[in-house]
Amino acid sequence: MRYPRLRLGRDVQIRGRIRLRRGVRVSIGDRTRINKLVRFAGPGEVRVGADCLLNATWIGCWTTVVVGDRCLLSDCQLVDNTFHNLDPDRRHDPPLPATRAPIELAANVWVGAGALVMKGVRIGRDSVVGAGTVVRADVPPRVVVIGNPQQIVKRFDD
Repeated sequence: MRYPRLRLGRDVQIRGRIRLRRGVRVSIGDRTRINKLVRFAGPGEVRVGADCLLNATWIGCWTTVVVGDRCLLSDCQLVDNTFHNLDPDRRHDPPLPATRAPIELAANVWVGAGALVMKGVRIGRDSVVGAGTVVRADVPPRVVVIGNPQQIVKRFDD
């Protein structure tokens, strides 16, 4: 196998390409579809649930990124780290643990094109992240967020 750190579930459809970099470990759930070039990078672990669609997605993972079942990820980025220390005197030093935190997308989340999901974020079940949105804080379940900074513009009533 070309990628020994890649585990594919049953009936995964790859209609494009997958690229793994820097030792990242990836598991992709049953019946998930991969379109265009989907990239994974970093020394962390990515777990993608069943029945998802990843379309030209980039996931930078230094800790853990979890994508729940039935998620739709468009041409977006999920990045669980900031790559550099914020303190000006330490910016060129190796990144400290504070520069990274896990990301979790609950089931049935849709992340639109051009969106950026930052470190430490949890997106609640059935939520939508609009195109071009920068997600810097947790998103509650069953809402639509847009903008930078993100703001809730719709709630799905139960």
